[in-house]
Amino acid sequence: ETLTYGAFLDRVNRIANVLVRDLGVKPGNRVLLRGANNPMMAAAILAVFKAGGIAVATMPLLRARELAYPIRKAKIALALCDARLAEEMDKTKELASDLQQIVSWGSGSADALETLMAKPGYGEFTACDTASDDVCLIAFTSGTTGEPKGTMHYHRDVLATCDSYGKYVLRAGADDRFIGSPPLAFTFGLGGLLLFPLRIGASTVLLEKAPPDELVAAIEKYRASVCFTAPT
Repeated sequence: ETLTYGAFLDRVNRIANVLVRDLGVKPGNRVLLRGANNPMMAAAILAVFKAGGIAVATMPLLRARELAYPIRKAKIALALCDARLAEEMDKTKELASDLQQIVSWGSGSADALETLMAKPGYGEFTACDTASDDVCLIAFTSGTTGEPKGTMHYHRDVLATCDSYGKYVLRAGADDRFIGSPPLAFTFGLGGLLLFPLRIGASTVLLEKAPPDELVAAIEKYRASVCFTAPT
């Protein structure tokens, strides 16, 4: 799937409208996001920001027991989930009473996210009037030293990483193409595969799976020039 900036923005706006008009998201509400690295997951994260919510993205490999912890900790009532990962998400609802609603994309059902997004007039959305020090993201640590900790990031933090590390260390430009292996649920992946390229008008290649052999092949195929990954 190839999206222009205009088509991607349309998707962000439509999801934001669904969040506010159909799902009743208010500024400050937390929204769990569960999906692989693809345009839908990327658009959902930015739509939550734009609607004034707080995104809590999770790795596709997490299971119900692991998903229940951030839901209880952050008191999350709504989840947007790739239909391919819905089984564990449904199990999570039994373990975390805070979770009231799960809306999936890719299921083709009448209540799927895409169905709601297709409503007339959903292509435009006025961003919520948030402050620079309003929280827009809660990123949970991996929990290697105990229980995962929810790290809160302000709207200004998201831009600060782009305008410091992104600008002065990466020094990438609009002609660059970003690619990599970290999930968007990691701040490493969120910055390297979404925030940094968007800030400068560059392109990004989102791979749902990126083991070394597939990553190398994709770098060659798409002529990627900036790669975010870790040695394996």
